[in-house]
Amino acid sequence: MGRNLFDKVWDLHKVRTLESGQDQLFIGLHLIHEVTSPQAFQMLEDRGLTVRFPERTFATVDHIVPTKAQARPFGDSLAEQMMLALEENTKKYNIEFFDLSSGKQGIVHIIGPELGLTQPGMTIACGDSHTSTHGAFGAIGFGIGTSQIRDVLASQCMAISRPKVRRIQVNGTLADGVYAKDIILKIIADLGVKGGLGYAYEYAGPAIHELSMEGRMTICNMSIEGGARVGYVNPDETSYEYIRGRQYAPDGEDFDQAIAFWNSIASDEDARYDDVYTLDANSLSPMVTWGINPGQAISVDDHMPSVSEMQPEQQEVARKAYRHMEFDEGQAIRGTQIDVAFLGSCTNSRISDLREAASIVKGRTVKSGVKAFVVPGSMQIARQAREEGLMQIFEDAGFEWRGAGCSMCLGMNPDKLQGREICASSSNRNFIGRQGAPGGRTLLMSPAMVAAAAITGEVTDVRELKQRASEPAHA
Repeated sequence: MGRNLFDKVWDLHKVRTLESGQDQLFIGLHLIHEVTSPQAFQMLEDRGLTVRFPERTFATVDHIVPTKAQARPFGDSLAEQMMLALEENTKKYNIEFFDLSSGKQGIVHIIGPELGLTQPGMTIACGDSHTSTHGAFGAIGFGIGTSQIRDVLASQCMAISRPKVRRIQVNGTLADGVYAKDIILKIIADLGVKGGLGYAYEYAGPAIHELSMEGRMTICNMSIEGGARVGYVNPDETSYEYIRGRQYAPDGEDFDQAIAFWNSIASDEDARYDDVYTLDANSLSPMVTWGINPGQAISVDDHMPSVSEMQPEQQEVARKAYRHMEFDEGQAIRGTQIDVAFLGSCTNSRISDLREAASIVKGRTVKSGVKAFVVPGSMQIARQAREEGLMQIFEDAGFEWRGAGCSMCLGMNPDKLQGREICASSSNRNFIGRQGAPGGRTLLMSPAMVAAAAITGEVTDVRELKQRASEPAHA
């Protein structure tokens, strides 16, 4: 029986099995940012250690950086301290730092791929749970904690238990107005937020391989919301064409040799899996969360579920969700009024996300009373969006255009919900307080759905707006 990509890449990077039963795994690429790295660098100092392979570590600033007023020092003194710590440590240890003056700053999981740092067959670690994003290229990305960041800095290795592998087979074709975000929300709704515990997810099937790299990154990004430690897609020509010509990508004959290796690590046709889940993309509709975790999601056509019909272990969190959201069982999700529309995050702030949202917004105006803003995932995306006229489309419609950063996804910066505001968000988490306000309420959806909600002021099926835009004008 053949082997899957996960097992191949793991075995290529395994140094040894430790007495604990964990494997010591070599990390090919280490990404750091300003929030989880200062403590790790201090741990090195306390132990008299240094950074073993500084050329394998790259830094950016994204979590706490303000997206509106970016003059130094930052208004938030803690954010300024974190920024200073990262500046000092990257300089001391000779680590490449894509800061605000570099022209390449952005969300860590956006800039890794766009700079060509992320490549198939790699092991990648970062002090952020959404490192699973990089698996879209056929890499194995791990979100790690501070002590593991210390270990990787000091030795380029970390100790980790080997998970099982579940194949997520997505058959069929997505309809117009249905996106990668809808695929992953449906998977999490079906399998649950704990369904992936102990697993790596391999996403496969016709619907997956028809996706752009941006769509694949969206799906792998939210693997962690489904409980999986890792999510990946086997590399193919789509992956290779995305990587070709990027700053840190191999070129010439080296690129040809790289492709030969990348092809070799793809899952074999007869690869073994510990479990298989199948989804029919043909039947998918736009998805929207109604509760307080990403698994509490339904089709825009559906009504909110009855608690009594749920599994016993789901009922208490559902009751908590209904109390917090102030929704009723059986209520339609469509028509839910919003206060804020947020386009951004490491899940959905790439150029294709902005293009699709702009196609919905163009020629329309944000609903009165709705605060709508766009936060591109990187400086490079922001420049491209300006050149393509996307920024102008958003601003003409009444959106506020911001600088690159994590922004309202987690509210560790000035971008926060206020009071009991309801936000239509293209981000990845809808936990209580996630967007900066204890009473804030988050509805996760695709960027196009966020754009539709911004225009109408309520949860709207984006397919209706797309249909209206395609209808001929009548005299």
